[in-house]
Amino acid sequence: MLNKLDDYPIHQTPEPIAYSATSDRNVYDRTWFNGYSPDGSYYFGIGMSIYPHRGVLDCAFSVVEKDKRQHCFYGSRRAPLERTDMSVGPFRIEVVEPMRKTRVVLEDNSSGIKCDLMFSTRTVPIQEARQTLWSGTRRVMDATRFDQFGRWQGTISHPDGDLLIDDSECLATKDRSWGVRAVGEPETGGAPTAGVGIFFLWTPLFWDDHISHAIFFDGPNGEPLVREGLTAPLYRTEAEVPDNGQSLIEKQLTASHRVEYHPGTRLAASAEVDLIGHDDSIRTIKMTPILKFMMKGLGYTHPDWRQGAWQGELEIGHESFDPRQLDPLAAENIHNQQVVKVSDGQREGVGVMEQIFFGPYKPSGFNGILDGYQQKGGERKEGARESWKRLKAEQRGVGKGGSCAGKFREVGGGEVSVYLCVIPETTNSQAA
Repeated sequence: MLNKLDDYPIHQTPEPIAYSATSDRNVYDRTWFNGYSPDGSYYFGIGMSIYPHRGVLDCAFSVVEKDKRQHCFYGSRRAPLERTDMSVGPFRIEVVEPMRKTRVVLEDNSSGIKCDLMFSTRTVPIQEARQTLWSGTRRVMDATRFDQFGRWQGTISHPDGDLLIDDSECLATKDRSWGVRAVGEPETGGAPTAGVGIFFLWTPLFWDDHISHAIFFDGPNGEPLVREGLTAPLYRTEAEVPDNGQSLIEKQLTASHRVEYHPGTRLAASAEVDLIGHDDSIRTIKMTPILKFMMKGLGYTHPDWRQGAWQGELEIGHESFDPRQLDPLAAENIHNQQVVKVSDGQREGVGVMEQIFFGPYKPSGFNGILDGYQQKGGERKEGARESWKRLKAEQRGVGKGGSCAGKFREVGGGEVSVYLCVIPETTNSQAA
């Protein structure tokens, strides 16, 4: 079972590249992009994943313009044994120059959506902390991810018109991840387990000469499972990006967040992120949304085109909807990205804020699976310094059972216990 990649010295096991190192059915390898204008006039998202043990390769392209409908293309096929084949019907991804340029093409199809786009990076690859999630004794997520910030050049056509994408203004985020993640049809059989909620906030932001990024993963009581903040230089072109610039990435000591919601929903109306330095300095970034994009347009939480699900030997589909008219508390609408204007009091920038808040979350007063925010009388917003003090107090008791090279916490209890371990890049230890 050889493919073209076997001609490169990249093997990590005695097996050909087509074989994964684990037999877990939820092994995946995903490429994801977004692109948007700084004024929030448009946003588009791109995704493609292979699930070798599920035998599925799927993709999606979705675009929305301000005050218009969001248009979505979906595709799925039997996964090819040739890993360099990144195509599903009319859709394909071409790695033109690794870590620098990627081309995305969607040819004529029944959706009325087409594109021919070239991504060029403006940062070095930025590796996030490894995230490992356990449900009892079962590993449900173990993933490595890196991000790059860049720009797009090209064209998009959709049922409402055409977009000329100019790399002098279009901003982009590239997200590559791989490992194990529960997707597709749920497994059947065995003892029932209790569901566990998720609070996830992801904020890649552009400034004049640098980027900032913060990643959050909380337990239901607000306990910090993942807290990561960083900054890195932003270059004018991909030619200026150094080949070995990892030492230029500045990892913060930690980060904290505060979210304000539209009443009766779980949709962020605004948010603040604190980047906390190793000297306890705090840079507070205010984020104000200007455009919403529904992540179900890329298969996330989609009832029919969910990622990793078997659709057939080759199937494509499409749909359109108005993001402003959707029920914000429906399960498939909980996951979204918003283009945001940002300010730290001295500088202004732009970026995206991704959120998925599902299940109980005590700091926001969420008690059910999908209840909305209800403001209480006399409620006072927590400040940055207060948030940092609370975070330090919460982190004192990290670790319960098992072993972990990083920070290790338990979420839930009863029928199911969920453990998440953030493993530092400098260790090779395993999660509990």
